[in-house]
Amino acid sequence: MGDTGVVEPAVGEQPDQKLAAEMSSLEIKEDNPQQQQPQEIPPHRNHDPQYNQKRSDPFQFGSRYLQEDDDVFEFNAWDHVETDDTYKEYAEQQYAMQRSAPVSDFDKYRFNSDPAKWWNLFYKNNTANFFKDRKWLQQEFPILDKITEESYGPVTLLEIGAGAGNTAFPILSRNKNPGLRLHACDFSKKAVEVMRAHESYNTEFMQADVWDVAGDELPPGLAEGSVDVALMVFIFSALSPSQWQKAVDNVYRMLKPGGEVCFRDYGRGDLAQVRFKKGRYLEENFYIRGDGTRVYFFEKDELADIWAGNSQGEENTEEAKGVTSPRFEIEELGVDRRLLVNRARKLKMYRCWLQGRFRKK
Repeated sequence: MGDTGVVEPAVGEQPDQKLAAEMSSLEIKEDNPQQQQPQEIPPHRNHDPQYNQKRSDPFQFGSRYLQEDDDVFEFNAWDHVETDDTYKEYAEQQYAMQRSAPVSDFDKYRFNSDPAKWWNLFYKNNTANFFKDRKWLQQEFPILDKITEESYGPVTLLEIGAGAGNTAFPILSRNKNPGLRLHACDFSKKAVEVMRAHESYNTEFMQADVWDVAGDELPPGLAEGSVDVALMVFIFSALSPSQWQKAVDNVYRMLKPGGEVCFRDYGRGDLAQVRFKKGRYLEENFYIRGDGTRVYFFEKDELADIWAGNSQGEENTEEAKGVTSPRFEIEELGVDRRLLVNRARKLKMYRCWLQGRFRKK
């Protein structure tokens, strides 16, 4: 995604070139620079590579601003670009179309009753040719660099939704800390098999297991209050809204007091949401992909409420009545908006992710 920071397509997401193909008939107007400048622009040309190739703060999400005189197709990514009126109107039309043709009741049951089946199929079909190592995560979450330093001392990292090891193995490859213990868990049995078969799988530092973050059991080999850092990257969106409360509760149980959650997921209005066709809508902001996996697109305030304990999730169930939600301190929560550009085809793609750090009180 250009040199403002790399964020590859997430688990289950189609590559950007396929998103571009979906947008070939949509013309999006140039963005109004007066509406999209959340920070003061430095005096230099905003897209001068001397200033913009690296992020100094991961929650600033880069500094390549699109200004009035810029050629939008000069680079393949721009930061902090708010969607314009044309795109917003198009998105609302898409949402209305999606709501008018939801997933059938039969398919709702089929996809919601056994989501593990669809993730197993996904990993079986895509592991060899889809994934890229998430080397960018250490830049986005500096704690992941710190815990691999030789002098850091004993530390337990729990990756929830580890997939094929896109995050775990790059962390291990840089690790100099003899006290690091990395537990990589995934809902999919097939994904765990792939991790265990990887040439870099080293049981001295890493343990890969099947675990449902919204289930009743704790991860194998881990006790309550034993985890220093929990990593959740494009995993929370795979859960049904009815599972959020249980998942947050389980993460809370696993962390030590003061333990940290590193979080990244989809934001509402992301092109991946807008492009869904008929027959994919489960409920508001919640969809079934073509491969049978589920995905939710979050609002910033919605996520803050969930993790701060202000939202019950299953508030209408008997089990949830009278239950006090676990509370996390929202240390940082930001919206990462990008305008990705297909320079060859002169297409623009608006992407939106949410990124946060939550600490157990």
